[in-house]
Amino acid sequence: MKCLYCGHLESKVVDSRPTDEGGAIRRRRECLRCGKRFTTYEKIEEIPIMVVKKDGRREEFDSNKVLSGIRKACEKRPIPYAEIERTADDVTREVFNTLDQEVTSERIGEIIMAKLKELDEVAYVRFASVYRQFKDLDEFMSEMRRLLLEKESKENAAKNPKGGGHRA
Repeated sequence: MKCLYCGHLESKVVDSRPTDEGGAIRRRRECLRCGKRFTTYEKIEEIPIMVVKKDGRREEFDSNKVLSGIRKACEKRPIPYAEIERTADDVTREVFNTLDQEVTSERIGEIIMAKLKELDEVAYVRFASVYRQFKDLDEFMSEMRRLLLEKESKENAAKNPKGGGHRA
């Protein structure tokens, strides 16, 4: 490791420990020529995933944008920030687990909506209204009806588990 002070290429590790998040290892080093100490961080090299936007542009995947979108959708909702961060981490993990080097912004939006639907219905509708760019109240109400029917269907399935009952 090249010394920050004198440029010498050899140093020794004096102390090594994981960072608070566990995503990297912090190393204190001492230059073998000048004796000065400096800190380096070692972390896993991430292969960048490119996001293909609706207009065809490509940009590097940014998990901060995912977190920001989820945070806006959850604004003023009774959701602990740790849950918001966990949801953003889940989305990021799912995107990276596709193992594709490119993913569409539409796919990322669908993943976020699926996670928000589990987390908070109001946050889901907020995100969907921006993501799907509802043009009028009819489109918005159509999505609300679909959500309510889904919820009702799940509640009925929970009340009447399969095999529980009707005889002919």
